[in-house]
Amino acid sequence: AAGRLPSFLCQFLRRQQVLQLYRKILRAIREVPAEQDRRYLKDWAREEFRRNKDATEEDAIRMMITQGNMQLQELQRTLKLAKS
Repeated sequence: AAGRLPSFLCQFLRRQQVLQLYRKILRAIREVPAEQDRRYLKDWAREEFRRNKDATEEDAIRMMITQGNMQLQELQRTLKLAKS
């Protein structure tokens, strides 16, 4: 279905997806107990998103979003284990 949407709309929706992922990652990082680890992870996330902000290749962007979601899930799993 996404192939039938105008390209500007696809870009808009993709941008929303990326921003949503970024916010989720930052929210998860807030749960990290150690201040130093929090700072490191926040800098890492910021740098990753900044480094890829000019990406335009649709497949590459999709792959980066998938990777980001996997890293987010890994962080959430680790935090859950640390709390139990």
